[in-house]
This record gives sequence, C-alpha cells and structure tokens, in this order.
Amino acid sequence: MYSRRDLGKLAVVGVPLSLLAQKKKIDSTIKGVQLGAQTYSFRDRPLDGVIQAMIEVGLGDCEVYSPHVEPKLERAELRQWRLRASSLDAMRQARKKFDDAGIAVAAYNLSFKDDFTDDEIDHGFLLAKAFGVNQITASSTLSVAPRLVKGAEKHQMIVAFHGHDKAAEPNEFATPASFAKALSMSQQFRINLDIGHFVAAGYDPIPFIEANHDKITILHLKDRKKGNHELNLPWGQGDTPIKQVLQLLRDKKWPIEAFIEYEYMGKDDSVTEVKRCFQFCKDALA
Repeated sequence: MYSRRDLGKLAVVGVPLSLLAQKKKIDSTIKGVQLGAQTYSFRDRPLDGVIQAMIEVGLGDCEVYSPHVEPKLERAELRQWRLRASSLDAMRQARKKFDDAGIAVAAYNLSFKDDFTDDEIDHGFLLAKAFGVNQITASSTLSVAPRLVKGAEKHQMIVAFHGHDKAAEPNEFATPASFAKALSMSQQFRINLDIGHFVAAGYDPIPFIEANHDKITILHLKDRKKGNHELNLPWGQGDTPIKQVLQLLRDKKWPIEAFIEYEYMGKDDSVTEVKRCFQFCKDALA
C-alpha cells in the first residue's frame, strides 16, 4: 500500500490517484475479519475523492452509496436516468475505478422506496449487476419488500435490508421481528445490520448476530447510546459493543463483512475520522 508521502509525490507528477494501487489489491482484513467502509462515510466527496480516501485510509472493501455513482438529479429525472440503457455503461465505468484502485466492492446501496415504479425496481437490479455485484443493500420499508421478491429471484441478487432505530414504527426495519418478516418472503433476502442503530432501537446486537449470522452479510459499525434516537457518537463514547462484535466475528470466523459508517460529527475531516475508526477496529482485533 502507498504511504501518504508516496501518494503526494506521485500526484505531483500527474499520476491519477485512482490508478496508484491497480497493481496491488488493498488488503484490510484484520485477524480474518474483512473490514471496509460504507462510502456514505465520505459523503463530503465525489466518487474520485471517495476512492482516494479509501486508498489513504487503507481500506480495501466497501459498500457503495448510490449517490456516489448516480448523477445529482431531481427525483423524476433520476428515475428516467435509472431506466436508460446508457446508465449501465456509467455503472461499469464507475466500478472500473474501484477495480483499478485495488478496492473490492461487496454491495451496491440502493434504497428502494415505496414510490419506486416496477420498472425502476427492475432496473435497479440491472444497475447493480452492471456494477458487478450480486448484492444490494437497502434502507427500505417492510411495505416495499414484497415488491422486491420478483427482481431478487429473477436476477439472483441478494437484497440485504438495513435497519434504523425507529422501533415504534411498524413499517421500518428496526426490530428483530421486522427482519424476520422480510427473511420469510424470499431466500434471496438477507440482513445488513447497523449495530449502532440496533442499539439505539433498544436491542443488543451480539445475541442477534449469534442467532442470525447465516443471514447477515454486512455489518455497519457506528457508536450510539441505547434508546437515544438522536445522537451518533465518536467510537468508544456510546453503548454499542463494537469491540465485542468484531471479536465475535474473529473468533467464530463467520464471513460477515464489517464496514465503518462514519456518521458522527467529528472534529476533523472524514478521512482523519475514518482512520480513527479503522484504528479502533485494529486495536479491538489485536
């Protein structure tokens, strides 16, 4: 992996940062636990900046937040963009940037909503396939989940539902029962468990992971207080057992990827804050 000094020298002479790691895959597996990032962590940057940030932090796997590869358009225009054949080429080109940088992509994060048309849902699966993944993570609702069954099974694509902390709202993914209801709909459905949101919703992620490890594909790592629906905290200041969860993955050797999702209001830029989170993970697994 390139040091910051190396990156600076090469950038000065005009070598694109996205190409610097293309000869070598970035390895961010620690003690058998695959660590990476949800690219939402770098929401302050465009796609090329995200890739540069991943290189600088040293993270070699990710879940790509759809606004990082989709154009910034109003809702109706974005729907039309998703339906165009040319958009598939745009997805392939975006994926090539990750490949050239030595960064693996585990999933495309496209949050299907109730206002998605049937065509838009189907094309969402096509966009993910063009992006070269077999998994979509989705902050969706229980009411939209049945509409995803056909596409998930037709395209043989995993849909992993991401939860939030809104346990009092029956249409939200937040409780163990809400995840179980979705899993009963299709063999293609899985869980993208955000352990911080799960704690904020009032639950303990460790027994849930132990009971559902074969249905969980990706964990989002963040720190929150139990029952607090407002605050994201710097790691180590909340109630989320990040260290214990990582050690559980290490000891059980479950193939669940653990992705940093930097969401608290840090005092520094996103790269510096994600580096702190990554170091927290390294220390936990030492």
